[in-house]
Amino acid sequence: MGASTSAEPRVSAEQKEAEAVAASTGALPILQKAFSKFANPETNAVTLENLERCFGFVREGRSYSGGNVSDLLPVLLNHLGSSLVDQFFVTDRGGINWVEFVRGYNKCCGRVSASISLNMLLRVFVDISGRASVPLHLEFESGDADCKINGFLLPSHVLLLLSVCWVMSWGSRILKGEGSTSLPDLTHLVLSASTSCAKVEGGFNVWDCDISSLEVQLPAGKFVTWVMSTVPCLPDCLRQYFHARLQMAVTAGDEVASSSSVGDISSTDASNYILTQGRAWAISITQKSTVNDEISRAFISNGSRLDDNLIYRSSTHGRGLNRFWSRVDGYKGPLLILVTACSGDAHERNSINRKWVVGALTDQGFENKDIFYGNSGCLYSISPVFHVFPPTGKEKNFVYSHLHPTGKVYQSHPKPVGVAFGGTPGNERIFIDEDFAKVTVRHHAIDKTYQSGSLLPDQGFLPIEGLISEVEVWGLGGEVAKEVQDSYKKREELFTEQRRKVDLKTFASWDDSPEKMMMDMMSDPNTVRREDR
Repeated sequence: MGASTSAEPRVSAEQKEAEAVAASTGALPILQKAFSKFANPETNAVTLENLERCFGFVREGRSYSGGNVSDLLPVLLNHLGSSLVDQFFVTDRGGINWVEFVRGYNKCCGRVSASISLNMLLRVFVDISGRASVPLHLEFESGDADCKINGFLLPSHVLLLLSVCWVMSWGSRILKGEGSTSLPDLTHLVLSASTSCAKVEGGFNVWDCDISSLEVQLPAGKFVTWVMSTVPCLPDCLRQYFHARLQMAVTAGDEVASSSSVGDISSTDASNYILTQGRAWAISITQKSTVNDEISRAFISNGSRLDDNLIYRSSTHGRGLNRFWSRVDGYKGPLLILVTACSGDAHERNSINRKWVVGALTDQGFENKDIFYGNSGCLYSISPVFHVFPPTGKEKNFVYSHLHPTGKVYQSHPKPVGVAFGGTPGNERIFIDEDFAKVTVRHHAIDKTYQSGSLLPDQGFLPIEGLISEVEVWGLGGEVAKEVQDSYKKREELFTEQRRKVDLKTFASWDDSPEKMMMDMMSDPNTVRREDR
């Protein structure tokens, strides 16, 4: 025992510390397999070329097209692999040794604050932009991970940054590198950053705005604030991509690592749903939860599971609260409801109709109540500008869903019939009528449940009424919630069939049948029955 112990190689303190950090995240086994696969047996180090191939995208035979796809995007992606290696790994003469390999992973994927993660993401973006000769006006005061960022971004640069983050999100989901994807429309996110960060005299005309020609400066400090308040999970795209690429190399081998690619990118979404890939991705990066993981799995992974998550769609299943209720009843998981409507501007002579999309995310299913209920949720302004309104913690008027009361003829103070979010009964922040024909959006001053802010551009203090064109409800509770709802519906169908049937065979004779008893009571109600004896 003593001889074998003395023969073991000594482990340095630096190696122990690096391995302990990697083990705390559960990534140490993957790192060990990846290093053994990439390392040169003679030097026991990983070459730069192997790592760059692991983290990069292949250029051969790939096209990038679409109206919203910048010509600079493929150039930036070509430098992603080399930039990640330079940013996170320290090389020796023979390459990257084991300790530096683990340290590089910890630097990118370790447990750090959100501000440091955003700082690393912006450093990578600035680096690949410099390699692609794209002029940026961002400067870091020092090499520290939490240093201050000076300068500004243009809306076109924000679009490039979001596009790179989308590709990394998609690349971390498609581990086998098969198929292709479309670059979704991210205009609503760019307008969100622009309206939140830039000061423009007279404001933005978000209803008719070309972001490619929008020359406004977004200060770096305000942009960081916008990311942390609106899309705080955006920096996670880098960490997820970094980890997924190493995992792909371990599980699939060199063949997959060398053949994976972004695919053919276009700006056309695969479906005509309200919840497009771009909007789903925007919602998924607003907060960390299992709901966002479900959105990512369904909408980012080639969109193959869209129909499995769709609970209700007014154009398919019919309009109205009753049709809506027949689809959502019994679903006990989180739900995302989206409404597309249009409203005219009364101050304009031609009364131009403007389409907009608002939504709400609940943490539970709908219930037929004449009061507000719920424990948590978020409101979303989806289009034309994206914003999120999380709970304030002051009140709990999250959801209101009330059908026509049964068995009551007259009510002195009838409760509103419809679906609503926030506010109070009769004065809801978002209210959808029972016919699903109109939606009313009110000012945030009447709502203490969700954070303040305009759900529509130039909303003002007066309620805005819009004509509904489409309503969608998406189930985000996973397979378990769907199975529970299916079981619930089967039980309800069984009970309904049992109530409809009257089996006369259960009665011994005509004298015991309910029809005979009813006829006798109508002929002579004072006759003594066997039940009365």
